[in-house]
Amino acid sequence: MTPDELRRRCLERSGAFEDFPFGDEVSVFKVAGKMFALSHLDGRPLEVSLKCDPDLAEALRAQHSAVRPGYHLNKRHWNTLTLDGSIDDDQIDEMIQDSYDLVTAKLTRAQREGIADTRPR
Repeated sequence: MTPDELRRRCLERSGAFEDFPFGDEVSVFKVAGKMFALSHLDGRPLEVSLKCDPDLAEALRAQHSAVRPGYHLNKRHWNTLTLDGSIDDDQIDEMIQDSYDLVTAKLTRAQREGIADTRPR
């Protein structure tokens, strides 16, 4: 997965936007102001941090050497993935969706309704 593909996959979620609260080098992907993905898109190797159910996070870490506890994040709820080709792009996309879903599930009904029709075209 390339940095442009990662950015596109994050931004294709309804209401998702890119922000730079930690400086110009770190892309933070948010929905309703809440972070669901974090990446230094120019970093080598390319990595992305994603929110994850704690039990699933542990299972993914055991299954993939490219998955480790979230770097500078709550290690129980976040994983950092090294996008080195060892994890299929479709599985990475599923992990992005899971992260997005975990964040949107905590939004108020009004917030969720506000993002329902904001999918980029």
